[in-house]
Amino acid sequence: MNVANPTMTAIETPQMSALRVSLIGALFVAIGPIGMALYTPAMPEIVHAFGTSEGMVKMTLTLYFAGFALAQLIAGPVSDALGRRPVIMAFMAIFGGASLLALFAPNIEVFLVARFLQGVGASAGVAISRAIVRDQFRGNQSSEIMNTIGIILAIAPALSPTLGGVLVTYAGWQSLFLTMTLFGVFVVAVTHLGMQETIVADRNRLKFQALMRSYGKLFASRHFMTAALTIAGALGAIYTQATILPFILMDTLGMSPAGFGLAMILQSGSFFIGALSMRHLMKHHDASRLVAPGLGFILLGSAMFVTLFWGEPSLLRVMGPIGLYSFGVALVMPAMTTSALAPFPHIAGAASSLMGFLQMGAGLVMGSLAALFPDPVIAAAVLIPAMGAIACLSFLLFRRLPVFAEP
Repeated sequence: MNVANPTMTAIETPQMSALRVSLIGALFVAIGPIGMALYTPAMPEIVHAFGTSEGMVKMTLTLYFAGFALAQLIAGPVSDALGRRPVIMAFMAIFGGASLLALFAPNIEVFLVARFLQGVGASAGVAISRAIVRDQFRGNQSSEIMNTIGIILAIAPALSPTLGGVLVTYAGWQSLFLTMTLFGVFVVAVTHLGMQETIVADRNRLKFQALMRSYGKLFASRHFMTAALTIAGALGAIYTQATILPFILMDTLGMSPAGFGLAMILQSGSFFIGALSMRHLMKHHDASRLVAPGLGFILLGSAMFVTLFWGEPSLLRVMGPIGLYSFGVALVMPAMTTSALAPFPHIAGAASSLMGFLQMGAGLVMGSLAALFPDPVIAAAVLIPAMGAIACLSFLLFRRLPVFAEP
């Protein structure tokens, strides 16, 4: 490869094995859910700890989403220019520092700033994990790695609410942010010791005009936008649920923080089973053929959410639809992520960033709308099916486009 050629940024010979990329990629992606899911069982206690309102504590999630969504637009392109390793380490330093700030926050205002900065720090994980897969692998192999990342990733949100509930119950909410600080340090250490650089740095990409050209190209691509919006509708609903479920399960249904954590295993467990099923099915079917069945599960879960308009909510009526929806997301993500990134090997960081921004942005918008509903159950019955509809409509548009032949 000609290193001097600024249009060729990926290192063509894989620098890491598929297994190592899967493990490191899963670790990077897990940062976001851990920063969110580990915290959610503490939300009712935070209200009392700072003597503030429920609305202000919901804002801590909204600001986390905002920092996560907006900073991705910077993290990916900067990693295209400077390299994946230094950028992930810098953003993890922000995440760790923000976790310490939250730990020692004297009031809710400082706490809100800390949560925003945590989202900024965590944002690089999603953008860079997908970019390093696209840097090194193609086609079904890329989908298989995305699936492996999904399997490993499912463990983080499955365990995080449970661990968070136990820590809140026995060690107080501050222990959550000490745990996040240590996790940030661990990610930096793994990156330094175990990750090889996957691109040739090109500082020309730091120019504002180059950045705008990259995003302009992505926004103009119907292939990218329909694929990315399919994922945004599917995964954005999971992020939206994070702002609603603590108040449904703990306030409406009266569950304890530890009980909430255990209940959330139904969500992450369903995603985990879906990812395992996907891995088995990909031995006999192309990953792209499994997207439509996945969207079928998403539609079924969405329809069950609508039934919450009638009758009293229960654990099964709330978590059953979430389980079906999460199972469907696991079938949709590998192929659609690979499809979205495939045409853009030279701006993989920017493409991954914009895709992540759309996902988190969807969660941010829907989470903000959820705060306007007086009843979180009705918010779930309206907003989650809306996200499922966006995913399905986007995929129908994607299917109408010419088939992209990956290089």
